[in-house]
Amino acid sequence: MARPQKPSVVILVADGIRPDTLAASMAAGEVPALAQLSAEGGLHVVTSVFPSVTGPAYTPFLMGRYPGPVGLPGIRWFDRAASAKTLLPRARSYVGSEFRKVDRDLDPLAPTLFELSESNLAALSVIGRGLRPRDREGHTLGFALRAARVHFSGNVRGWLAIDRDIGARIAKRIRAERPQVTFCALTGIDKTSHSEGHDAPVVRDALRTVDETAAQIRADAERDGRWDAMHLWIVSDHGHSPVRRHEDLAGLIHSWKLGVIAHPWIYGAGRDVAVMVSGNAMAHLYLDLGNRSGARAPWQSLERKWAWLPERLLERESVDLLLIPRGGNSCEVRTRGRGAAQVFVEGGRYSYRPVTGDPLAIGAHESLSSTEAYDATVSSDYPDAIVQIVHLAASARSGEIMLSASRNWDYRAKWEPIPHVSSHGALHREHMQVPLLLNKPAGGIPRRTVDVMPSALAAIGRAVPAGLDGLSFK
Repeated sequence: MARPQKPSVVILVADGIRPDTLAASMAAGEVPALAQLSAEGGLHVVTSVFPSVTGPAYTPFLMGRYPGPVGLPGIRWFDRAASAKTLLPRARSYVGSEFRKVDRDLDPLAPTLFELSESNLAALSVIGRGLRPRDREGHTLGFALRAARVHFSGNVRGWLAIDRDIGARIAKRIRAERPQVTFCALTGIDKTSHSEGHDAPVVRDALRTVDETAAQIRADAERDGRWDAMHLWIVSDHGHSPVRRHEDLAGLIHSWKLGVIAHPWIYGAGRDVAVMVSGNAMAHLYLDLGNRSGARAPWQSLERKWAWLPERLLERESVDLLLIPRGGNSCEVRTRGRGAAQVFVEGGRYSYRPVTGDPLAIGAHESLSSTEAYDATVSSDYPDAIVQIVHLAASARSGEIMLSASRNWDYRAKWEPIPHVSSHGALHREHMQVPLLLNKPAGGIPRRTVDVMPSALAAIGRAVPAGLDGLSFK
């Protein structure tokens, strides 16, 4: 009699894939392995997090938490409190060598999936706390140099070769080592979407690598008698939407006679505003840079000096939502032409109160549970916006002003190795909604990517810690 196999979870991140792009590729017969998983388990559309950008949007998969409160408000942020021990002028960017500092920037009291499982394997994971060096693929100096060469040369198709290499390595190691948890990010879809658009043929090429990787993992597991005990999930961290115009946000603010800190050049005198762009369709703006208290100053204390800045920004066609944190549990939402509203959380209940208008176009809502807040917004242009705005605004590392870009716009007009024709990071549904493909039917209703981590723990029979933002769908 065959020995019963221990349950395992394999999470493949098809970084940047949209639900409609995946569905179209399955309908066209281009990804037969993924189509088979969908038929057997199910394809769900869930919401990502704000900012909807690689890095912060991996915290749901591996921590079950929203990114801002655990320390990742964006892929670029300004360190008021020097809490991350950055060198002056205390600006952090995970695009480049500081990628390796993510683990130290995370809340040490928030456990990762790797820390809670018995054995792990990971590839291209932004978060690695709990992994041993031998548990990681794509984390050597040689690989980092290869990836940097591909990225900074603008060789988008070079990412397809990297994905094929990583996918083959992960499948081989799962077959040989049989880890309890495997997490593998394949980033070719995101890179090619930025370069050529989410519906370009090369994006389908990148998706086929995800399909081939899933097919190999399944074939090996079926041959070895492990498939019945294996949970194979394919998910994305964000979507994409076309960009037709780029706002040089740092240059714009500099043109208003302000000293600006912005990557890649973050040094210099006379600094007034730090402009930290993610995705590139969202941005944090940090004011009062001379404040060394380490805390974000209340907007009321800044308003006399800075009230003009939100007004000027809302005149720009590129700005869709302008967010101003108003304390630990609330945030003001302003728009051009649609008025302002207040979102806040009290005792775990969420409210949205129009003040001079209804910028999210969802109507007033009072004292909603997390699930009710999701249901109230999921069909809107800003799915899960109430919850996501409040949690990012509560982060001590967020800016005094946060921007979510208008459709067809982003905030970085230069410094990218390739011109971006598609971007993400904002609260629009094209960015926030992502697919979740399961090889076994879900016991509950998957709603958010933060549900993945507690569900993975339940699948392998591990206890789910208190304090997570997600709920298990197992």
